[in-house]
Amino acid sequence: MHHSSNVLLRSLRRSVNTYASNSRLTALRQTMAASPEKIDAFVIPSEDAHQSEYTAECDNRRAWISGFTGSAGCAVVSQDVAALFTDGRYFLQASQELSDDWKLMKQGMPGVPNWKEYLIKDLPQGSHIGIDPSIITVGDAMALEKELASVGSKLVSVQQNPVDQIRKDRPVRPTHTIMDHDIKYAGKSREAKIHDLRLVLAQKGYDGTIVSSLDEIAWLLNLRGSDIHCCPIFFAYCMVTRDNAVLYVANADERLSSKLLSELGTHVEIKSYDSIFHDLKKDHMKTNKRFMVDPELTNLSIVQALGGKDKVAFESSPITLAKAIKNEAELNGLREAHKRDAVAVSKHFAWLSDQLRNKKQRLFEAEAAVHLEDMRRQSNAYVGLSFDTVAATGPNGAIIHYQPSPNHSAIIDPQQIYLCDSGAHYLDGTTDITRTYLFDGKPTDFQKRAFTRVMQSHISVDNAVFPIGVTGYQLDSIARQPLWQDGLDFRHGTGHGVGAYLNVHEGPHGIGGRHTYSQVPFEEGMVVTNEPGYYQDGEFGIRLENVLVVTKAKNAPYYFGDRDYLGFEHITFVPFGKRLFDNTLLSGSDRAWINNYHQECRHILEPQLANDSQTLKWVEEETEPL
Repeated sequence: MHHSSNVLLRSLRRSVNTYASNSRLTALRQTMAASPEKIDAFVIPSEDAHQSEYTAECDNRRAWISGFTGSAGCAVVSQDVAALFTDGRYFLQASQELSDDWKLMKQGMPGVPNWKEYLIKDLPQGSHIGIDPSIITVGDAMALEKELASVGSKLVSVQQNPVDQIRKDRPVRPTHTIMDHDIKYAGKSREAKIHDLRLVLAQKGYDGTIVSSLDEIAWLLNLRGSDIHCCPIFFAYCMVTRDNAVLYVANADERLSSKLLSELGTHVEIKSYDSIFHDLKKDHMKTNKRFMVDPELTNLSIVQALGGKDKVAFESSPITLAKAIKNEAELNGLREAHKRDAVAVSKHFAWLSDQLRNKKQRLFEAEAAVHLEDMRRQSNAYVGLSFDTVAATGPNGAIIHYQPSPNHSAIIDPQQIYLCDSGAHYLDGTTDITRTYLFDGKPTDFQKRAFTRVMQSHISVDNAVFPIGVTGYQLDSIARQPLWQDGLDFRHGTGHGVGAYLNVHEGPHGIGGRHTYSQVPFEEGMVVTNEPGYYQDGEFGIRLENVLVVTKAKNAPYYFGDRDYLGFEHITFVPFGKRLFDNTLLSGSDRAWINNYHQECRHILEPQLANDSQTLKWVEEETEPL
């Protein structure tokens, strides 16, 4: 029953999407044709002016025009084709959400161009390609201009974004309260961070820099906000020169306490959000200052205001790496947050298991997600979710970023594999954990084999020891080896950086096949997830995720080439689903790792669960030595 009602819902949603999408595309095409710039095609990326991965409602242009709600993708609309480009994490979701007006471009599949290649190879030569300069990075714009010129096409900056013009009900930009991030959690004062940034500028001979990335501004100034769903950040720009720092933020007087305003005032001048463009034009014309900007994090309109690409120096933001290497206070906060989180997550799974197995209750995925958040809410340090919970039964688990809709989620089937990926922000740290369980019934041999291979992949990352200088690009193949042995694989990265009560996805490092991961070696104090998986479309999904801290290797007796060796410390402590192991595949060292890990879970959870017999019993059952 539930399967056919799901199919019905999907086709209903699809026809609603088709109607909305059709009328929106028609209006967009009319606006493009009437635009003073005479554009033949318009590029609609997912990001906002600050290159945020998750966007506020007012900036979700690509989702609004296409109906595809995944967090990654780019739309290109010409007068006769509407194309949506996304990666392997979202193929299934996009095929369900897009109407027939859209052509799904599966990036990474053989013969499928990415959106930049498409503009050059698939659109007529001599086309005028419209972009909104406030949301495209200067790096992308420069690369595109060059490539398009080779086929006689041209990149055109529009004065007004045509999607915004036709979106009559576009919400206003949020301006929520901005809070101080206590030095006991930050570990370093904002004055010290600004001072360090100025040293870098002086050393490289620059007069100043523009910081556009919202998590970098929050980190630099020890501030936190809530302008974007699930992200503790706020809309702002920050200009730091050798002698002053300016925070450009809307309605500062209403959003910052008078105490915080006066504390900031000694180091940072505060101006309105939009006045940055006026200031940059004015300042730049008067003097020949040389500003440094990160081409991947800064939008084109900032560089246009600074007088164009010849007037600025392009370099990676020094804040990105400084933020990624956590100090002792941040690491201790993260460890504490994960211990607290382990209790909440274990309470939830003990409850869920009892409801489904013993009480035979009918529960929807969305109800499970709500219960999990309720468990986390019990902590005084809880701030909010770090992303929307993925609570996925059976085939939904194969949709990598599946999200149960509050009104139409599926009933959890205890006989099917259940995948839950969730995380939270606490005042002292951010968490991200995935567990995969089978509550009842018997798994198939293939399910056990796939689960065990994912577990072995997880163990191989956790156990990795490597010399300084090694990148996550190099470690990715170690992670996949156990799955590759069986001809299995997964279409997402193995791990991403995590913020210290900041964004749950944080660069510049990570474990995966992305080119950028080959540029950044691991350093002590970095934090990264370890989350291999396997997904059988239409049937089930498996993912096992812990958060790791990069530490000096404790067990490397020799130092070849006088180099230090690094390894990982896991800080997530929730049992793995025992019912899904294929014991014949596990080696002695696999068993030892699993048993040791489960002992650690007991050691951390039991003292915190003294008054909770249900969860205690669940933890003891799930951590029985293999």
